[in-house]
Amino acid sequence: MRFTSLAPLLLCLAIAPLARAADAPAIDNAPGPLLRDGSLPLIPAPAHVERLDGAPFKVEASTPVWARGDAATRVARQFSTLLRDSGGPTLPVKNGNGKNGVNFVLDTALKTGAEGYQLRSNGDGVTVAAATEAGLFYGAATLSQLFTSNTDGALQALRIDDAPRFSWRGLMLDSARHFQSLDEIKQVLDAMAAHKLNTFHWHLTDDQGWRMEIKRYPKLTEVGSCRIPAGDGGRDPATGAPRPYCGFYTQQQIREVIAYAAALHIQVIPEIDVPGHATAAIAAYPELGVLDTPLQPLSEWGVFPNLFNTEESTFTFLENVLEEVIALFPSSYVHVGGDEAVKDQWIASARVQQRMRELGASDEMQMQSHLIKRLETFLEQHDRRLIGWDEILEGGLPPQATVMSWRGTEGGLKAASEGHDVVMSPVTDMYMDYLQTSSPNEPPGRPLLTTLARTYAFEPVPATLAADKKHHILGLQANMFTEHTRSYARLQHNLFPRLAAVAETGWSPVQQRDFRDFLARLPAQLQRYRAWGLAYAQTPFEVAVEHQDDRRAGSVRVSLANPLGYEVRYRTDGQPVTADSTLYKTPLQATVPVTVHAAAFFNGKPLAAAPSVAAFTAQSLLTRRDDELLTCPGPGQLLLRLEDDGPADGARAVFNVNIFNPCWRWADADLTGIRTLKVRAGRIPYYFQLAHDEPQRKFEAARRAHGEMKVRRGDCTGPALAEVPLPAQVGADGFVTLEAALPKQAAGKGDLCISFTGDTRPAMWVLDEVTLAR
Repeated sequence: MRFTSLAPLLLCLAIAPLARAADAPAIDNAPGPLLRDGSLPLIPAPAHVERLDGAPFKVEASTPVWARGDAATRVARQFSTLLRDSGGPTLPVKNGNGKNGVNFVLDTALKTGAEGYQLRSNGDGVTVAAATEAGLFYGAATLSQLFTSNTDGALQALRIDDAPRFSWRGLMLDSARHFQSLDEIKQVLDAMAAHKLNTFHWHLTDDQGWRMEIKRYPKLTEVGSCRIPAGDGGRDPATGAPRPYCGFYTQQQIREVIAYAAALHIQVIPEIDVPGHATAAIAAYPELGVLDTPLQPLSEWGVFPNLFNTEESTFTFLENVLEEVIALFPSSYVHVGGDEAVKDQWIASARVQQRMRELGASDEMQMQSHLIKRLETFLEQHDRRLIGWDEILEGGLPPQATVMSWRGTEGGLKAASEGHDVVMSPVTDMYMDYLQTSSPNEPPGRPLLTTLARTYAFEPVPATLAADKKHHILGLQANMFTEHTRSYARLQHNLFPRLAAVAETGWSPVQQRDFRDFLARLPAQLQRYRAWGLAYAQTPFEVAVEHQDDRRAGSVRVSLANPLGYEVRYRTDGQPVTADSTLYKTPLQATVPVTVHAAAFFNGKPLAAAPSVAAFTAQSLLTRRDDELLTCPGPGQLLLRLEDDGPADGARAVFNVNIFNPCWRWADADLTGIRTLKVRAGRIPYYFQLAHDEPQRKFEAARRAHGEMKVRRGDCTGPALAEVPLPAQVGADGFVTLEAALPKQAAGKGDLCISFTGDTRPAMWVLDEVTLAR
C-alpha cells in the first residue's frame, strides 16, 4: 500500500502506531463564534474578555477607521491593510474621532502597559485604545481577527482588556544553512506580528555560510557565503560544472529588514556565533582558525570541530565585526552563540594551551568563558547586552549576560536561579525543524516529534524556580534551524501552525490556555493563513491511515485518525468526502481492492487542502515503502529523514535512514509462499559531522569489495537468510533493484530485516521500497 495525498508535500516517514495524540482531545464541532466560557476565536487568547449586552456592530466596506496623530494613524492604516489581507474589506482611514466606525486612540495616561490595549465594542462602533503604539498595534491585530472569524463582519458588544504575559515572544530563523529572500523574511515578520510575536532572532553565521556583509572583512561574504551542495545538487545538470549555493545580505538590506520589523514592533537580534560554528569565517580568513588545513564552507550538517583560535588578533577581529553589527542593529541585545563548541582543536593545540596559561584559564571551558566575558565587556561599552545559548554558563558568566536555554529548561533554571535573565527555547518543545506529525507527507527533518500539542503544553517558568527569581524568565522563543529546510514552502510548513501555539504561550495568561479551546479557535486562523497566502502545514489536518492485512485472505483492517482529534469522515466508493460522509468510529474491515478517501472536518468544513487517499490492492499488500518500515532494534539509533541529492532542481525523493545502523524492519511480514525479495535501493551523500557522536555509528563488516545487502528474520541480529553483493555503481536514476532468493525456512510470519554492510562514506545506502514475490 502506498499512502498518498493530493497535497503537494514530499513523502516518507517511519510509521508510528496510529492514534490521536494522547494530549490532543477530541474536538466538538459546535457552531458559533463563542467557544469555551465565552471565549472568542482569537489567537493568542486575550487576558480578559467580557461579553456585554447590546447590539452588535457590523463592519462594511464603507466603515470609517478614525485616528488622531501620526502614531495612531500608522496603526489605523496597518489595521486596514491587515483586515484586507485577512479576507475582510478595505476600510478608509480618516483623521479624527467618530461614531459608527472604528476608533484608534493613543492615550499615554492609560494603564495598559508597554504592549497592552483596551478594546470596546457596541452597536455604534469599536474603540481600541492603548498607552503605546505597540499596544495599539496589538489591539488592531485582535480586531482584525474578530472581523474575520466567520461572523460576516458582525462583532458583538464586548470588552477586552489585554496585555502579554512575557516581554520576549520570539522566533529564531537560521539564514546560514539555507538562505531566505527579503520578501520571504518580510512575510515571516508579517505573520509574527499578526501573532503578537515581538522578537526576531536572526542566525546569520554558521559553518555552512556567513550571511552578513562586514565591510571591514569583505572575504566573509566573498568566500564564506558560498558552498557547493553535496552530490548531484551541486552540479549543473547540463554541463556537470560545480554549481555553488550562495547568498548574503548587504548592510542596506539588513537595514531594510530592521526598519520593516520595527514598523511591526519587532526587535531584530543578530547572532554572530563564537567560538564554534565558525567554519565559513575561517575559510574566508584562515588565520582565525586553529589548524593550518585550509577550510571551505560545506553542505554538511551536524557539529563541526572548527573553532576560532584564541589569539588577541582573533579577539580584535570579533570585536571589529561586532562594531559593525552594533552600528546596524538598534536592539539592546547581541547574540554570540556559544553552543556546540567542541574543544578538541583547542586541546590538541600547543599554541592555544600556551594562550590559556597566559590568560589564566585553567581549562578549555574557562577559555571560552574568557572570550564570552571579553565580548560582553565590549558590548556593554557600546550600550548592548550579550545573550548566548546555555553553554555560555560553563566556565562562568558575567552577571549582565542573558541565557537562551535550548538543551532543555535546566540551563534556564540554573541561570535564573543565579540571577541571569533567561529566554526558554528547549529543543524538545520549541524546535520547529523537528517533525510535527508521523505523516509520510512530512518534509525532511529530524524525526523527533514536536507536535502542536507538545509545543502548546510547554510552560516557560519552571515550577521549581524560586518565586523571587521568576521575573528573570523573559519569555520563550521558537527556533527554526534550516539544515533540511531547502525551500520557503518547507519553512512555512515547519512554522505554521505551531508558531500560533508559541504565540499563545508567550502572550496569554496561564489560566486562559486550554488546548481543546485552542483547537476550536484554530480553524478560523487557518482561514486567515489561506487569505495571507501562507503555506501552513497540512499534515496536522490530514487523516492518518494505518492498516493490518491478511495477504492470504486478501483483506485489510484500516484505522483512521486525525492527529489533533478533529472528526474524520470517509468514503470507499470513490466519491468526494463531504461533511455528510460516514463518520469514522471503528476500524474498517474490507476485501481488496479497496480505496479509502478520508478527511478531517470542523463545523462542516474540511481542514486539509485535499483528502487522504489510501489504495489497497493484492499487489500493494506485497510492497512496503521505507516510510512504512521501522528501524531495527538494538543500539545505535539516529533516525533522520533525508532528501536525495538530485535532481539539481525540483522535487526530490525523501528517505528514512538510521545513519548509526542502516537497517530497516518490516514488522510481522508474512513470507508464506514468497520465494524472492526485491529491494529498490539508492545511494545519497553522507553529509554529517557529528563530533564526539561519530564513533557511535557502527558498520557491519563487509566481506565483498562493495559490501552486501543482508536479509534476516526476528531480532535482526542472527545469521542472514540471504545476502546479495552490492554493486559499485547505481543506475542513472541513482537506484538499483536487488533481488534475494529466500530459503524455505523463511516462510511464516515474523519481522523481516534488511541491512547494508560496510562503511561506504562519503555515500550511504538508502532503502526506497521492498517487494515480496511469489
